[in-house]
Amino acid sequence: MKLGFIDYYIDEWHANNYPQWIKEASDGEIEVAYAWAKIDSPKGGLTTAAWCEKFGVKQCATMEELIEKSDCLVVLSPDNCEFHEELCQLPLRSGKPCYVDKTFAPDKASAERIFAIAEESGTPCWSTSALRYAAEYKDAGKDLLAASFWGPNDFEIYSIHQLEPLMMLMGTSAKRVMAMTAEGWYQLTVDFADGRAGSISGYVYGAPFLCNLHCKGESRMIEVKSDFFHDFIVALVEFFRTGKAPVAHAETVNIMAVREAGLKALETPGVWVEV
Repeated sequence: MKLGFIDYYIDEWHANNYPQWIKEASDGEIEVAYAWAKIDSPKGGLTTAAWCEKFGVKQCATMEELIEKSDCLVVLSPDNCEFHEELCQLPLRSGKPCYVDKTFAPDKASAERIFAIAEESGTPCWSTSALRYAAEYKDAGKDLLAASFWGPNDFEIYSIHQLEPLMMLMGTSAKRVMAMTAEGWYQLTVDFADGRAGSISGYVYGAPFLCNLHCKGESRMIEVKSDFFHDFIVALVEFFRTGKAPVAHAETVNIMAVREAGLKALETPGVWVEV
């Protein structure tokens, strides 16, 4: 199977690592064969042409050319989700399995519009944080009453890695959020519709992906040390083979809604913001 990469700019961490991981996880069945990016790296990295030469990938002149030649698609732009709606217009009308990298969308409305394209076209698609596949989180949500997650400070880029497992383990929708901040730190409290609560915290000087889970009869701390990216890539390969999305669109939309409310809450610390 020939996989096509669509990106805002292609010289970034995900695009640089996915090709080898996908090849290994698929036993060579799936290979990144084509790439197209809207711009060359604005950070002084490789141009699209130089990246393609380095990775042995054909640079396509247009997105249309890439989609036509590819069997399956990945829309990257992991640090610039504001471009996903634009970049997804053609891929999600193609009918070819398409994964959209984290963070899926900047807000709930954008997420709904993007998924609507796929649903109207019958295009299989999904999105997730790789942290969903941390082995430590498997079955961790049983009898869960409250949960607190730690991670890096940059809310716009990295909060998805805490929100995804929080929402997954709580298994319900959120009602409102409230933020507290200090220099180089934030905490976002999430009030869930069923009365339970959770939080995520970001630390500018770095923090492990760690959580405290308060369950019926016990509380426990979990630090993620498993190779969650490997398990995510295995799930991605299975999606390309079957066309069956492992994460429901509605769940991703709910996560984007909490993220959107969280961004607003950070602007008004101590004030509840409705999701």
